[in-house]
Amino acid sequence: MFIQGILNWLTLASLTFNSHKHEDKDPLKRLGNLTPYRVAPASHKVEAELPGDCSVDRVMLLHRHGSRGPSGSEEVALINSLVQTLRNGHDALQDADLPENLRFLQTGKGYESHLVPESLTIIGREQLFSHGVEFGLKYPNFTTETLLSSTTQRVIDSMHFFAQGRFGREAEDKDLLTVNDIPGPVSWITPWNSCPGIDWHYASKVANEWSNSYLPKITERLNDLLPYGVSLTDNNTHGALYACAYDLATGYESPWCDVFYEDELADFEYELDLIMVASVGYLVPNNAGRVMGSVFVNKLIDRFSNTSGEAQSLYLEFGHDATIMAAMAAMNLNKDEPQLSAEELRPRRRFRTSYQTPFAAQMIWESFTCKESFDGPQIRLVLNEETYPLRTCAETKKDSRFGTCSLDAFTRANKFSTDIEFNDDTWQAACGARTNVYQSLNHQQSFGYSLH
Repeated sequence: MFIQGILNWLTLASLTFNSHKHEDKDPLKRLGNLTPYRVAPASHKVEAELPGDCSVDRVMLLHRHGSRGPSGSEEVALINSLVQTLRNGHDALQDADLPENLRFLQTGKGYESHLVPESLTIIGREQLFSHGVEFGLKYPNFTTETLLSSTTQRVIDSMHFFAQGRFGREAEDKDLLTVNDIPGPVSWITPWNSCPGIDWHYASKVANEWSNSYLPKITERLNDLLPYGVSLTDNNTHGALYACAYDLATGYESPWCDVFYEDELADFEYELDLIMVASVGYLVPNNAGRVMGSVFVNKLIDRFSNTSGEAQSLYLEFGHDATIMAAMAAMNLNKDEPQLSAEELRPRRRFRTSYQTPFAAQMIWESFTCKESFDGPQIRLVLNEETYPLRTCAETKKDSRFGTCSLDAFTRANKFSTDIEFNDDTWQAACGARTNVYQSLNHQQSFGYSLH
């Protein structure tokens, strides 16, 4: 009865969360890395399925944790400041003639936030359980005795719920490990822990330049709608944008999402993309983002090449948005030309966290062989349920048609990564010890954005 009840609930939940999963016109599906899980837009030039004579022989999953509460001290402070401003203006709001989308401020105590910082939400738990079920249906003949995650509690919890969905009661017999259980000087899941010289404040500088250009206009518009005695600051407006995203992450319909125009939410999305691209992507000083991502790329090539003869058929690993984006940057898979900047919004950009790293993002790498369609081992990336074309290594029309390439071509195309070893000159130039690791992680969290 317990299992049947869970399955019945998942059926209803899937109708709730996935009914418009391919719809791109909804601005609430474009909230950067705070977007609730969504299927990525399909590439119309790529076949969705492999040829019928091909079979997958090895799978490597990197899964982002599910939806969570606010992460980083600044996000929490922004939302709390918003709530306090509205409390201070409660009496003035009661008699005001507000537009319909702001009248929630006049009900009861007005807007109250009950978000739990850092933790996986009930929506996050559902996402991972559901993905575990779906993964088992897609790859029924692949199994493993070991799952691996970062040491962050919400990622450990995500691994647990995925295991429950994939393996059911058999999950109790699996080894659920963290990167601390794995020997080695650097983790492909959390490479920033071994990059103490990275300047986390640079991302804050880039993001602030953009937010300072778009927030004042929104603040002025909202204050024109509010009564005398209630005056929002730009920080309050920022907090309301974060409240929109995190209310959705918690499972509530956020009243704040209806307050903003579509172009205002697009500005917020772009800010979140700038934070990521300047934290672990192409804008990081000294190319540190791509250097950190090389660790994952080299691990992927090593496993799919099976040079040790000991590679498993299945790897189930759990990390962060930063893990995925650093790896993609190392492979130049989402590079924009010219690069993103705070000078202007780039609507048709390739680096887009809403599509690539929403909450509970799934990066699945497949190694496959074919009887006739392709020669030798091939590789494919399925990102959030859609084939992500590997254009950097495609050599034939068939490669382009299926978004794949040969493992040899993939390895050659990723010479940037294969030429890097931990602590070599390239690593030191990007990650040299400007400070100790723990100070670096504290700096990362101090400007309000956590890479977790």
